[in-house]
Amino acid sequence: MPRIYLCFLWHMHQPFYKDLISGEYKLPWTRMHALKDYYGMVRILEEFPGIRQTFNLVPSMMVQIEEYASGQARDPFLDLALKPAESLTPEEQTSVLRHFFHANPARMIFRYPRYKELYDASRVQQGSATGIGLFGPQEYRDLQVLSQLAWFDEYYQENDKITAALIAKGRHYTLDDQAVVGGKEQELVSLVIPEYKKLAATGQVEISTTPFYHPILPLLCDSSIARVSHPGVNLPGEFRYPEDARVQLTMAREYTERVFSVAPVGLWPSEGSVSDEVFALAADVGFKWAATDNGILDRTLGYGAGVDNTYRPWTWRQGSREMGVVFRDHLMSDLIGFVYSAMPARDAAQNFLFRIRENCRGILSSGRDALVPIILDGENAWEYYDRSGRPFFRELYSGILADSQMEAIKVCEAFEKIKPTTLDHIFPGSWINSNFDVWIGDDEDNRAWNFLLAARQTYDRHTGATEAQRKLAFEELLIAEGSDWCWWYGPEHETANREEFDALFRAHIANVYRALGLQAPEDLSRPILRVDVAETQTSPTGPVNAAVDGIVSSYFEWLAAGLYQVSARGGAMHGKRFLVKDVRYGSSEGRLFLRFDFAKGSEDILDELEIRIVIRTQGTKDDQTLYIAIAGGVATLMSGPRGVLCAYQNILEVGVPLPATAKEVKFQASFWNDGLPVDAVPVQDWLTVATGDQVDWVV
Repeated sequence: MPRIYLCFLWHMHQPFYKDLISGEYKLPWTRMHALKDYYGMVRILEEFPGIRQTFNLVPSMMVQIEEYASGQARDPFLDLALKPAESLTPEEQTSVLRHFFHANPARMIFRYPRYKELYDASRVQQGSATGIGLFGPQEYRDLQVLSQLAWFDEYYQENDKITAALIAKGRHYTLDDQAVVGGKEQELVSLVIPEYKKLAATGQVEISTTPFYHPILPLLCDSSIARVSHPGVNLPGEFRYPEDARVQLTMAREYTERVFSVAPVGLWPSEGSVSDEVFALAADVGFKWAATDNGILDRTLGYGAGVDNTYRPWTWRQGSREMGVVFRDHLMSDLIGFVYSAMPARDAAQNFLFRIRENCRGILSSGRDALVPIILDGENAWEYYDRSGRPFFRELYSGILADSQMEAIKVCEAFEKIKPTTLDHIFPGSWINSNFDVWIGDDEDNRAWNFLLAARQTYDRHTGATEAQRKLAFEELLIAEGSDWCWWYGPEHETANREEFDALFRAHIANVYRALGLQAPEDLSRPILRVDVAETQTSPTGPVNAAVDGIVSSYFEWLAAGLYQVSARGGAMHGKRFLVKDVRYGSSEGRLFLRFDFAKGSEDILDELEIRIVIRTQGTKDDQTLYIAIAGGVATLMSGPRGVLCAYQNILEVGVPLPATAKEVKFQASFWNDGLPVDAVPVQDWLTVATGDQVDWVV
């Protein structure tokens, strides 16, 4: 009797959040999902030994999990959750209120009465004029604890007595409770990799993988390939480094083999992104099968594939190279990812199985077995499900086992169960619209690619660095090649952490230069994101002739100056320090004067701060760049035209000689700490000062 073979592939992935130079994790999501989804999704299979599945584990995610499990990860978000509530600074309190409600309200926050109370109160506090009196130490501590417990895996919540007792307590948590939560987090994260090893050893699960840092491989090989699926798309400078794609594949396979003692044969190319060149590289490295979306199959065949072609395995073959391929059922996979969470668990499972049987009816009646590839994100969907989707999975897996004509198998088994059909090529594209538009083509995406290209070319040229320097720089390049940065650039996706992703990408690029002992480009100090900035700017009302001594010598000294201020610049990003409070500027008698007032509390990093000021004089080719270093409270001009004055005590003052022909001056300033961009004014564009006979003072 013909059978239905269900092939579930769960893709487990988070970006690489660690800054290799500082050693700090910039976002907590690998840890949070390790507490719940990475562990729970495989742990539940122990209840259903007849269900076999494939788990796609991204190596850069596993590296982070291992570091968390060992207790070596430096995660400021975890530190913030475990810090005594009485000791939280106002800045840290703001960060707690901003970050500790990042969970699905209906399924994760409202499930805990006290967490819901705090959620509602936080909405009031954020909308109030003062925010005083709504949150005290006990409220902050309860939020610190519950924001962590809400992410704990269902199995762990129910079966670990200490965790269950903390949840049952509900409120009035203590400092000791905070410490217990921290210990339990490490304990739970340390179970993740061993659980996969355990079920892989029994043969119940297959481990496949993805290029190490999750890059879009076809674009690494040749970014111009994006025009095949989207003719006329606006592209950045040509990025063509197939050798990097090979390294990402090789690193992934070798790392996964070290962890699981068996080299993976399966590959989910990042975002299902494929091309003939990618399949050739993957085959050379040792992969035997790959998976992508059935939209790619449509474009490859030149017509709608339908279930008849989707529900079978394929073999891609060119010359001596070949690669098994399965194409995900886009509709059925998305029903699990986006729709069934809104239905009762039993109804959702029964609907899924009914649709599968109906889809397979014609195939089975022809006497052929049906292979149904269900491939989707294995982590992010479950916070929208009741109890992290565990009731749904129990209903679904029970329904599969109860059907004598249905079997859940691993992807590697598909090619043994059903004879594959041959393809002589593969259409280049991703699982999203069978193109690469999410990652390239938009102005933001293209700026990111140009930064990456410039850093990659710099690495190629700068061969004089030591082996250790080049190794670190190349690692940062591989991280920056990851798909996650451009996922958030452009108009397609939104997250509360877009600014953090932008800053982290630019930090990785800057680290390439930093590792090589070079100065990073000034443009990296400015967001790639198109941001709306609340700024106040007034033009000079008269001449400014300041004594460049680093202090306010006279009330009248800067009275007529132009003023630039930014409020709530870019949001209260955790760990972000905005250095500059405001900038005053003006000119007189052939000299431009600039004054920078720094935010309170920034003094402790000014000793290692480098300031760049770019001045452009319209009508000439006199583009000047000033490099000013501050050390020990003293400002020193490192390079720039003769006659520049600078001084720093309470404020930083700069005087720059202007040519007699100057009509207008535009300037920007970027601020650096240990080779990394930390602030910029203005955030975008330039500040302009009229000079000479163009001045029209407002009196």
